[in-house]
Amino acid sequence: MKIELQKWSWQDKQALIKICNNVDRTYLSNRLPHPYTEESADWWLNMLAENDGKTGIFRKIIADGEIVGNITVEKKSDVYSCDSEIGYILLAEKYSKGIMTEAVRQICELAFSALDITRITGLVYEPNIVSRRVLEKNDFVLEGVMKNAVAKNGEIYDLRIYGKIK
Repeated sequence: MKIELQKWSWQDKQALIKICNNVDRTYLSNRLPHPYTEESADWWLNMLAENDGKTGIFRKIIADGEIVGNITVEKKSDVYSCDSEIGYILLAEKYSKGIMTEAVRQICELAFSALDITRITGLVYEPNIVSRRVLEKNDFVLEGVMKNAVAKNGEIYDLRIYGKIK
């Protein structure tokens, strides 16, 4: 399977809306709007136009020619400006095919070369074993656990903090 990361374009708007409305939200932050509307997509695509390559790397994930997910590395600010945070989503029907593991490998390489950062941080809810494995396969190291740090859908989760150094 061929995995590629490409910049989002306005022609991808409907694919973006489809992905964001169909992704499993169990372990995602609430900042991803739901339902994901035309206005949500417009905001995202405008934000990318201003910030891609400056404050972050924002890419669509393509598997065998089909847009199947989104992956980002966003720089932090102030005294944390050498750090960044990785985030990703993938359509559930594409799980367990190695797509996200390869996408994370590619975006880390891209982010370390394009952004002025020394590390990438991954924050994962304790029960999200699949996401933890994706980071571990990409040489992210578990640096700590914040107990009872996440409230999502009436559940309280520990937050695992992973880091990858340039």
